[in-house]
Amino acid sequence: MQVYEELVARGLIAQVTNEEEIKKMVNNGKAVFYIGFDPTADSLHVGHFMALCLMKRLQMAGNKPIALIGGGTGMVGDPSGRSDMRQMMTPETIQHNCDCFKKQMSKFIDFSEDRALMVNNADWLLPLNYVELLRDVGAHFSVNRMLTAECYKKRMEKGLSFLEFNYMIMQSYDFLMLYQKYGCNMQFGGDDQWSNMLGGTELIRRKLGKDAHAMTITLLLNSEGNKMGKTAKGAVWLDPEKTSPYEFYQYWRNVSDADVLKCLRMLTFLPLEQIDEMDRWEGSQLNEAKEILAYELTKLVHSEEEAKKAQESARALFGSGDAAEMPTAELTAEDFRDGKTDILTIVHRSGLAASRSEARRNVQQGGVTVDGEKVTDIGALYTEEQVRAGLVVKRGKKSFKKVIMN
Repeated sequence: MQVYEELVARGLIAQVTNEEEIKKMVNNGKAVFYIGFDPTADSLHVGHFMALCLMKRLQMAGNKPIALIGGGTGMVGDPSGRSDMRQMMTPETIQHNCDCFKKQMSKFIDFSEDRALMVNNADWLLPLNYVELLRDVGAHFSVNRMLTAECYKKRMEKGLSFLEFNYMIMQSYDFLMLYQKYGCNMQFGGDDQWSNMLGGTELIRRKLGKDAHAMTITLLLNSEGNKMGKTAKGAVWLDPEKTSPYEFYQYWRNVSDADVLKCLRMLTFLPLEQIDEMDRWEGSQLNEAKEILAYELTKLVHSEEEAKKAQESARALFGSGDAAEMPTAELTAEDFRDGKTDILTIVHRSGLAASRSEARRNVQQGGVTVDGEKVTDIGALYTEEQVRAGLVVKRGKKSFKKVIMN
């Protein structure tokens, strides 16, 4: 199976503008393609995973990735799927985030010997002359057509600023500049970016003629990407300082039964034949599939050693292994009275409950265990010595911490 056919089989491709030409370029290693990343934080998160894995797959087949950092567009606003305008960032903050991104991307993408590029659209957007942009680029865009784009229609009721309305023009200009500067002939993006991407393809053809080769592919990044990018407590980061390897492992270990095979196909590099065999799995076998998913992705992001540690620690919750790598929460002397602390303080201060009242409900409903023993007494007490030794506190099926003494 060639690389394009594999992308389709893994469920990664949603729409294309010229499938036969795109297939030929990708399979022959002739694609120079870009994917955009917003530098709104100093770490990538799991919502970027699909794009990073795609870039790695295509580079392995001889194609050249360009990671485009939106340092210029990051100073404006992106209406796609958002109800509020983003916060503007300083150039220093954007540069710091770019540096962090490249370090994390390097685990997926080989940037050596010009095999991949990271570029910042601030390099060409910030020096633009406004009148020149209106004349040379703006003239190629129909306002009526832009207003039919889904990303703008969603914002019309609440109000769409002129600043944000220009986003399609800027993103389209990005593709033109990447085409001219680096020979970029293909762009990838989530399906919420489809209108903007088509704008870029059309701009190249209008400016450079119908023979200009510019292709568009959209990834299936709608519900899957959004769901992967967030949990109930916020984003799951690729930076181990923000999300530990153990927490990262547990996030994937706890995906739903319905999503595990989809994630294995889209995000791991396991052979499709092996994943197809898992289609027959059910019941407890699905837990094994989730362990495989969690292990493979933790190895990809954090290393095989960290993946093994995380797996051993996760298994420790069920009676074997070493829980040393479990995420920890520290209590201080202020949390104790007469050398003891209560279960509500432990659950609340560990971050397993947002308040003591929530902790009380969790205990009363039988959702809390300490070292494997269910706790239903809201007055249960624990000594400093017990906490110093470490208590494995679990709320529900998926949330747990090793509580220790500072």
